[in-house]
Amino acid sequence: MNYVYVLGTVLLTVYGQIIIKWRVLQAGVLPEPLGERVRFLFLLFLDPWVMSALAAAVLAAALWMAAMTRLPLSHAYPMVSLAFVLVLIASGLFFHEAITPWKIAGTALIVLGIVVGSQG
Repeated sequence: MNYVYVLGTVLLTVYGQIIIKWRVLQAGVLPEPLGERVRFLFLLFLDPWVMSALAAAVLAAALWMAAMTRLPLSHAYPMVSLAFVLVLIASGLFFHEAITPWKIAGTALIVLGIVVGSQG
């Protein structure tokens, strides 16, 4: 069950990132004047989808705390690197962002470094 908590943390984190990116794209560019910028962000916080992303972050934190009751941090935290991979894939699928060989190589290096660093 502990790994289910970690996986839930990762999936909820990725969900939140994708939803916030989607809603920000829908809202447009952040205005320059401070008052308009505050209003812009305030309205984003009131967006039901953004609220769901924030709720997902809270739930992810709760799942992470549950996982931390049973797993060593140095063992569980490297699994969070899966979020790098999932966000890369989701950004390509949902936002048509380029998934270049360099991005794939960079993500693979991050994951490989975390796997190697978590050994022993």
